[in-house]
Amino acid sequence: RCFGLVNPSMAFMSSSSDPKSTPFVNVSVLLPTYNERSNLPVVIYLLVEALSSSLLSFEIIIVDDASPDNTLEVARLLQNLYGPEIIRLRPRPGKLGLGTAYAHGLQSARGEWIVLMDADLSHHPKFLKDFFDKQKNTNADVVTGTRYAAGGGGVAGWSWTRKCVSRIANALAQVLLAPGEASDLTGAYRLYRREVLERVVPLVNSKGYTFQMEMIVRASRLGYVVKEVPIAFVDRLYGESKLGASEIAEYLRGLVRLFFTT
Repeated sequence: RCFGLVNPSMAFMSSSSDPKSTPFVNVSVLLPTYNERSNLPVVIYLLVEALSSSLLSFEIIIVDDASPDNTLEVARLLQNLYGPEIIRLRPRPGKLGLGTAYAHGLQSARGEWIVLMDADLSHHPKFLKDFFDKQKNTNADVVTGTRYAAGGGGVAGWSWTRKCVSRIANALAQVLLAPGEASDLTGAYRLYRREVLERVVPLVNSKGYTFQMEMIVRASRLGYVVKEVPIAFVDRLYGESKLGASEIAEYLRGLVRLFFTT
């Protein structure tokens, strides 16, 4: 199955005449947040613009982990602005991890296709058209954004040290895990067929940055078709990066574990 187009005026009308029936949704965007008060209004605006221009019915599910900067309050204002059918809130009582945030959001998602992305503006919504086009042209089950594609992609705003860490992390994963076409295993900007996520997420044991790597490796091992598109990654404009020594150590432990278990 590939993407079908829906008239924007019909975006949230069900095939049933019952007004209480579940609306049809092509795409669900899962947006985990933690201290993204300044970034959230901009990324939501850009998402609505990009998805509306694609003529796809969509919803944006915000999973906030009790951000101390009151991100949830901003999310509520955005819900009032855009409407509860477009902005859906699924807050949690504390910071419980990226993998469980996606699982939590997936439980409420109504879309046939699921977009995973960061809320810090490092993943620009303008690239979503490329994801949709790639899926339509290849019938892929997963489309992942890559910063390291030959002739495209890139990273802006990172120090030389962080670029080296990312390159080395991906090179190690390529050698040890042989993930197929995916060249950017630590990237977090992806489009999944819903059934793929429903099958893969319960199998994933990793947390943090290793979660993304295990997701793509397990999807590939299960025989799903994985394709990629080049993206430009821009470091966050507001807030602090969540990558530290503990995340790097967790990544290395996860890499070794996946080598022996997948």
